[in-house]
Amino acid sequence: MIQLLQTSWEDRFRICLSLVRLLHYLAHSPLGSVTLLDFRPRQFVIVDGELKVTDLDDASIEESSCTSNSDCFMEFPARNFTLPCSVEGRCQSMNEKRNLYNAYRFFFTYLLPHSAPSSLRPLLDKIVNATGELHWGIDETAAQLERVLNLYKSGEYLQNTTRMPKAEYRRVPEAFIPDENYRCWPSYHHKGCLLSVFDVNEAIEICDSYSQCKAFVLTNETTWTGRQLVFFKMASNHIMPDPDKITYVKVTD
Repeated sequence: MIQLLQTSWEDRFRICLSLVRLLHYLAHSPLGSVTLLDFRPRQFVIVDGELKVTDLDDASIEESSCTSNSDCFMEFPARNFTLPCSVEGRCQSMNEKRNLYNAYRFFFTYLLPHSAPSSLRPLLDKIVNATGELHWGIDETAAQLERVLNLYKSGEYLQNTTRMPKAEYRRVPEAFIPDENYRCWPSYHHKGCLLSVFDVNEAIEICDSYSQCKAFVLTNETTWTGRQLVFFKMASNHIMPDPDKITYVKVTD
């Protein structure tokens, strides 16, 4: 978990999204609603950036029987819940809600909010709080996380931010700055500041927000959401030719 917290928010969001998609499938599986009784991080692996469950020994499709709501008691280390008993004598959505609360306490609360784009924080906090209180089922949780994904991929989340006056930048096509790195967090590169952006305007805003940033380089690499990876640089003294990159140099502070 400590390693995951050192990764970009975009990668951490992907882990949470893949987990919710998995839990949505388990809640609507051909066998019925499946719960993971031994739900812990060690039961999962990350494959190509997405979470996969590896241990199904403790998976169950049995919904607890009940005669009253008091029979539908779920106990966790931090808090407890009582779910409604249906007229059929089954605890309503207990398998689904057990999975969802475990996802909240082991993954969402650590991975979703931290270093997220500021305009997405209210929605992410709402998701974390709603799952932590079990106000939502898996369908609503999945729908809200897909909404976050759409806002992020489309760049709509940038429309809710306050745009500051921008410095002027000079565009240098087919060029790269090999050195002049500085570190930022979180970064896709441990020795430099490599971040994903929706467009050049977002890259300019990021560079303007770092006092040491004097230039940035658009690469031809993208993340899983299609966002472009950009190196941010502390100087532009040595610019080298590179047909696959575009450099922007700050000309006014």
